[in-house]
Amino acid sequence: MSLQCGIVGLPNVGKSTLFNALSSAKAEAANYPFCTIDPNVGVVTVPDERLDALSEIVKPEKVVPTVIEIVDIAGLVKGASKGEGLGNKFLANIREVDAIIHVIRCFDDPNIVHVSGGVDPIFDKEIIDYELQVKDLESIDKKISKIERIAKAGDANAKKELEVLVGFKKHLESGKNARNFQTSPEERLAVEELNLLTDKPVIYAANVDEASVNTGNKFSQTLWDSVKDEGAEMIIVSASIESQIAELTDPEEKAMFLAEYGLTLSGLEKLIKSSYKILNLITYFTAGVKEVRAWTIQKGWKAPAAAGVIHTDFERGFIKAEVIRYADYIQYRSEQACKEVGKLGVEGKEYVVQDGDVMHFRFNV
Repeated sequence: MSLQCGIVGLPNVGKSTLFNALSSAKAEAANYPFCTIDPNVGVVTVPDERLDALSEIVKPEKVVPTVIEIVDIAGLVKGASKGEGLGNKFLANIREVDAIIHVIRCFDDPNIVHVSGGVDPIFDKEIIDYELQVKDLESIDKKISKIERIAKAGDANAKKELEVLVGFKKHLESGKNARNFQTSPEERLAVEELNLLTDKPVIYAANVDEASVNTGNKFSQTLWDSVKDEGAEMIIVSASIESQIAELTDPEEKAMFLAEYGLTLSGLEKLIKSSYKILNLITYFTAGVKEVRAWTIQKGWKAPAAAGVIHTDFERGFIKAEVIRYADYIQYRSEQACKEVGKLGVEGKEYVVQDGDVMHFRFNV
């Protein structure tokens, strides 16, 4: 399944520096390259040690990791919801992404002017929140106008839907985001088609100075205190360090560089892990001599839906799935060995795929 995250942020917060660092990373520099497919879109392969381990065992002709598209969404200024700057383009772009990576300035540098006159992560967050909330209110109001007429005619379902819409409107008008409005899954269907901007999952990327990349600082702490109850993800990253990582051409050199800062993961890797977590995604694998490949699915998907990610025919004609737990594959070193010791399971349509499963599908169309 395709996954797309959009990077947003006010001017001079480090958003473009971070995106440029990622998109200029050299493919030969690491196992997990980031390449640019458009001036503001990059495709990054998802780092997964399990894929590497399976490949070492199977030694396939080809190894195919799963990928994430990262979009540099430009043009946000105060008034974007009214079309200021590149506001309309910005809002159209952000509507298409699965999750938002909100880069917020958490470093002090007198040589880089801040739009508010000083470093204020709460100001940064609230400006973007406000612009998205205003646009969402426009969408809500349009649907309310439509549903009101039907509800007044006595339609019971329309009355219920209208009640939910009015609830969303009041919530947004109070300065809160749609993702935090408590509803049942059935009630949330009332706004599903609107694809509300503030209903999208968010990862806050606190862009700190190099000295604060491990511990954070007073600015990142202020940000965390503000967002900790939102159900959002937050990571600490240094765009400056990411720019230096992008210049490295050797994986061992990169690891040594990270170690100098006491880091085990780059900012890119942190973003990917947080993206999977907040979007409730897992990975399963297919492993054969032709190809070892990672596949991204929603947690909780059953075997036929997981098979459909490979090809719709697999889901339509699903018969069964042969499943080996990742740990068992690593221990016994082959599909045949797993089968001989009873570690290969045959599962039907109700099997819920687990993270790390190594699968082979049988189908008939």
